[in-house]
Amino acid sequence: MERPTGVTILGVLGYIGAGCLVLAALVMFLSGAIVANLTARPGFGMLAGIGGVILGVFFLAFAAFYVVTAVGLMKLQNWARILVIILCGVGVCFYALGVLSALFHLHPLLVLWRAIVLAIDLWVGLYLLKPHVKQAFGATGF
Repeated sequence: MERPTGVTILGVLGYIGAGCLVLAALVMFLSGAIVANLTARPGFGMLAGIGGVILGVFFLAFAAFYVVTAVGLMKLQNWARILVIILCGVGVCFYALGVLSALFHLHPLLVLWRAIVLAIDLWVGLYLLKPHVKQAFGATGF
């Protein structure tokens, strides 16, 4: 069966997200090095350099995760579909709590932003559960 257009879009967005994370990692490596060279105290410079490296490696690890998931989606691997559904479910839970928190603290723009992200996560999760999408992945159950 042919890959659904929505799955292709999700895969491409995964590649774009990975590219952005690689750029963020490069910025962290570079900024850590720059701050390390500009500080007057050597101890703080070393901490800045180490912090930049740690964050850069963290971003690269997430970029690799995005690429693996995007490749799985593009090849119609059912494990990738299930992983994205689970991650969307976790996102829905956390963003629902974020919306409630923003409502409690009276931040209308934050409520709007979190509600939009919540709706996108919910839409993606429900889309991947549609019968024609499940059939494209060769899934019979979940």
